[in-house]
Amino acid sequence: MLDLSTKYLGLDLKNPLVVSASPLSRDLGTVRKLEDCGASAIVLHSLFEEQINLEAHQLDRFLSCGTDVSAEALSMFPDMTSYNIGPDGYLEHIRKCKAAVRMPIIASLNGVSAGGWTRYAREMQQAGADALELNIYYLPTDPELTAASIEDMYCHLLSQIKATVGIPVAVKLGPFFSAMANMARQLDGCGANALVLFNRFYQPDFDLEALEVVPSLVLSRSNELKLRLHWAAILFGKIKADIAITGGVHTAEDAIKSMMAGARVAMMTSALLEAGPQHLRRVLDDMTDWLERHEYESIRQMQGSMSQKSVRYPAAFERANYMKVLGGYTVAASGD
Repeated sequence: MLDLSTKYLGLDLKNPLVVSASPLSRDLGTVRKLEDCGASAIVLHSLFEEQINLEAHQLDRFLSCGTDVSAEALSMFPDMTSYNIGPDGYLEHIRKCKAAVRMPIIASLNGVSAGGWTRYAREMQQAGADALELNIYYLPTDPELTAASIEDMYCHLLSQIKATVGIPVAVKLGPFFSAMANMARQLDGCGANALVLFNRFYQPDFDLEALEVVPSLVLSRSNELKLRLHWAAILFGKIKADIAITGGVHTAEDAIKSMMAGARVAMMTSALLEAGPQHLRRVLDDMTDWLERHEYESIRQMQGSMSQKSVRYPAAFERANYMKVLGGYTVAASGD
C-alpha cells in the first residue's frame, strides 16, 4: 500500500502537505475543513512582534510621538488594536484549534528582536502548540549594519527561543543571505529543528496618481519554486535540521519536486487561497497517481533523491548550470 507519510519537526504526519501561515487559519471552521481535505498540519497566522510591543505600550508610545506635527504620522502603520488578534487572543486560538482538530498545530512568531518573544514562545507551548515557527521578516536597510551582525541576530534570537521552550522550533528564512549554506549551518548549530525555505518579502508599489507608497500583495506561482528547490537540494544531507519548502507549491508536481530536492514537507497557501481547501484533495490524488505510475512505494523513498549529494552531476547546482543555460540560449530570428 502506498505510504504518503513523512516526519517533520519530530511530528509524524500523514502526508507532506502542510498549510503555511496565512489568514486561512484565523477561522476555526476553515481549519477543520483544511484537515478534512487532507492537510497533515497547519502553521497558524503569525503573532507579530508589533502586537507584543503594543501590549507593553511601547509601540503605541513610539507611534504617538510627533503626531501633532504630521497628520500622516500614523497612516503608515496598521491599526494594531484591530489588526489580526492580540497576544491573548492568539493563545486562546491555539487552544481552540488543538481542541477542534487532530493534526499538529504550529504556532508562528513574526518579528526580529528578542523582546517579548521568549515569553510568548513559552505561553504558546503552554497553550498546546506542537511546534513553533520563527518567521524572521527583516530587511536590513541600514548601510552600517554588516552581514555578520544580521547573522548573529538570527542566531541569538533562535538560541533564546530554544532555551525557553521544549517544543521543536523551525526558522523561516528569506533567500538573501550572501552565504546561505553557512547561515543554514549556523542555525543548525544553534538548535533549529527545521529551516523553512523561503519567506516571500512583499514589496510596496507606487501609486503614480496619488503619489503614495502602497502595500502590494501578489500570490505565489509555481515558477517561484525553483529557488526553493535549488537550496533544498544543496542543503540536504549537510544539516541535521529538517527542510520545508514554502512559496510556489501549487500542484502535485510541485510537491513531488520538493520531496525529491530533500524537503520533508511542502507548504501551501496561495493555491488554497485561490482554489479553496478542497484543492488539497486534488493534489493528494494527483500525487498518489504519480507515485503509483512511477512505482514508488512511499514519499520517504523519494526524499532527497534529486539533491546535490544524490544526482549524477552535482555541479548542476553550481556554476556549471549557469554556463550551460546561457550557452544553450539562442536568439529568435528577426521577422524583418
